[in-house]
Amino acid sequence: MPNEQPEIANPGRRDFVRVATAAAVTIAAGAGPVQAAPPRSAAARQLTPMGPLKQVDAGVLNIGYVEMGPASGAPIILFHGWPYDIHAFAEVAPLLAAKGHRVIVPHLRGHGTTLFRSASTPRNAQQAALAADGIALMDALGIQKAVVAGFDWGARTADIMAVLWPERCKALVSVSGYLIGSQAANAKPLPPAQELQWWYQFYFATDRGKAGYAANTNAFNRQIWQQASPQWKFDDATFERSTAAFANPDHVAIVIHNYRWRLGLAQGEAQYDATEAKLAAAPPVTIPTITMEGDANGAPHPAPENYRAKFTGAYEHRLITGGIGHNLPQEAPVAFAKAVLDAAKLAG
Repeated sequence: MPNEQPEIANPGRRDFVRVATAAAVTIAAGAGPVQAAPPRSAAARQLTPMGPLKQVDAGVLNIGYVEMGPASGAPIILFHGWPYDIHAFAEVAPLLAAKGHRVIVPHLRGHGTTLFRSASTPRNAQQAALAADGIALMDALGIQKAVVAGFDWGARTADIMAVLWPERCKALVSVSGYLIGSQAANAKPLPPAQELQWWYQFYFATDRGKAGYAANTNAFNRQIWQQASPQWKFDDATFERSTAAFANPDHVAIVIHNYRWRLGLAQGEAQYDATEAKLAAAPPVTIPTITMEGDANGAPHPAPENYRAKFTGAYEHRLITGGIGHNLPQEAPVAFAKAVLDAAKLAG
């Protein structure tokens, strides 16, 4: 059963994250390209704690998460990416909770207070493992079916959950669309301009890159925020609020493994071999889906027309304008929350 702020004997288990939320705002309707709300002043961005941060044993992990809204509400699970944390949904979650939903926002493995239950468990970050974490969390919390939504690693996680467990996923919201990949697909070279965007993946493939990320985690991640969202004028407080999540004792190992596994430079776990074989075939997403993209996304991402055919159920794509980058939920929370609510409506 989940518990709130438990006493944990393992000295590596510390409360890395102060969870926060913003005052509720009205969700506006829109069609076609959606103009994001104008940025708020620094004073208006001061967030109050969402808390309490909860922990629950789920599979191989003890997962840290925030829960908002009525326990009887229709569940929504929001998955963040790298290098981000649950604060990406600090303004989205209360909007959804205000509509009567039970909103769950977990830290991915290697982030925040999510920790491995055993020192002997491989620090594996292949895509199938992260998706399995999502299902394990649902099982631990007694959630049979939920709307799943995310961006970056979180979008890939939600995509895979929708493909492998459609009976558990009511609807999907995925920033940058269909992100399921394979080692074979990742082995194919890209045009030079696209390879340049993946510079950090090649850096992480080296011992120097692993050591450099460990030594300069926060500075490195701030640079990625700036590259991925070149028009997002986040302040120091906004970034520093997320840095606690990067102090997780397994953070470096998880990040390095994720990118090395993609290039076939690190092994996954044999238990996921059959799953990865299924994912390598790029199976379609059959559940109701809304995909989203910011008009200023500086991170590598596919064009919407390249993945449209992968969504065979009720479907809509939304372009969010106004200089919105890779961290779409945090940069355009109203638009993201509306997409989640609308996806739930698509599912009926």
